[in-house]
Amino acid sequence: MADEEIRHLVRIMNTDLQGSRQVMYALTGIRGIGLRTSRIIVDSTGIDPKGVIGYLSDEDVAKLDGAIGELETKMPTWMLNRRIDPLSGEDKHLLGQDILLTFREDINNLKKVRAYRGLRHERGLKVRGQRTKSTGRRGSTIGVSKKK
Repeated sequence: MADEEIRHLVRIMNTDLQGSRQVMYALTGIRGIGLRTSRIIVDSTGIDPKGVIGYLSDEDVAKLDGAIGELETKMPTWMLNRRIDPLSGEDKHLLGQDILLTFREDINNLKKVRAYRGLRHERGLKVRGQRTKSTGRRGSTIGVSKKK
């Protein structure tokens, strides 16, 4: 390992990961993968979770990429982040840009249907039932403003 050169950036799932981090912690840099999910991926490939990801060979990186692709089959359904998708009805685990695109699509759908939550999103107000009388104010005005 001492004679090998470390790769400072490792590209997995169209995401650049820091090469100086341990494999298990480096995988959490991919949106949609946390520590638990990372542990499942590393255990399924047989790669040392404490090893530095920058020293992994290309084959090991390809193994990790393949394991991330098959993630839905290896995880229990309660760990998936998109259960019972409204369009397809399937259980999915979204990763990377898919999370952001799906989130934006869901909000646009709420707006289009004119749901209460969609209207709150449109108006820029609190969505989840929080108080708005004294919190969530934007702008520079603080306190009581005097009448001129």
